[in-house]
Amino acid sequence: MRLRPALRAAAALIVGLSSVFLASQPASAAAPAFQMPFPCGQAWNGDSDNSSAHVSWELDFNRGSSANADLGDTVVAAAAGTVDVSAHQGSVNGYGNLVVLNHGGGYYTYYAHLNKRAVTAGQSVLRGQAIGSVGNTSKPGNGISPHLHFEVRYPDRSQSHIIKAVFNGSTFGYPNSTPTSNNCATQRDPATVCGAGFEMTDSVKLGTAGTANLLWKGSTSQNCAVTLKMSSVGTGTATSAFLEPQGASRTTDSGSFTEYAGPVVRTSPNCVKWGGSAGGSSYTSGFEHC
Repeated sequence: MRLRPALRAAAALIVGLSSVFLASQPASAAAPAFQMPFPCGQAWNGDSDNSSAHVSWELDFNRGSSANADLGDTVVAAAAGTVDVSAHQGSVNGYGNLVVLNHGGGYYTYYAHLNKRAVTAGQSVLRGQAIGSVGNTSKPGNGISPHLHFEVRYPDRSQSHIIKAVFNGSTFGYPNSTPTSNNCATQRDPATVCGAGFEMTDSVKLGTAGTANLLWKGSTSQNCAVTLKMSSVGTGTATSAFLEPQGASRTTDSGSFTEYAGPVVRTSPNCVKWGGSAGGSSYTSGFEHC
């Protein structure tokens, strides 16, 4: 059947407008290769249905049987990105110490209720870089047990856009599951390297070669510096870590290391300067954490 001229024109207009409309729709960005927000090899139970505050696919992570078993455990970036938020937001939204990472393409991850935040807004991070520690911070009067509250949001930071978490290419087994982390750019947890009682304070990436990390043990007023390699792992390359308590000499561990430099542990009741190097990149802080 042939279309009359007027109908042919109308049809052409509809096709043309449809083409313009379709061309204007944003293509879905490829999701980052997310891994679990914990160091390599650790098994954590995630739960999405045991909190009245949950509205979608959020996850609360715990491990261990006692109420405070997870307090101070290291939390790492699920993918590389930039720190959008690093602040205490308890009175605002109940998240307490919150880190939000922007992974590009509209993807964001949330890490809430942290005991300590080890990164600052505007800082770029590597996947697997320590960004804080598990805690129970929240809004005043909201008593919660230590756990990590984790979210993935797309295509923006609206709470209505929380999506299912995918780790190592597999969708999390909702409503609860206990996967093992394959976040293994480094197989080391800086807190484990430093020893019992140490908790993340600061972490800075060294290009793509690794991270310089500062930890603190309040019971002994000790700092610990450790540099973790994230490239050429298993091959000896020049790597270093140092600590310098204000008014005292600097202690450095440097050499051709396969996995990490340090731990360098010093008592430092006052300010401390710290840093490290890997893969030709280096970091030196000012005197801080006074």
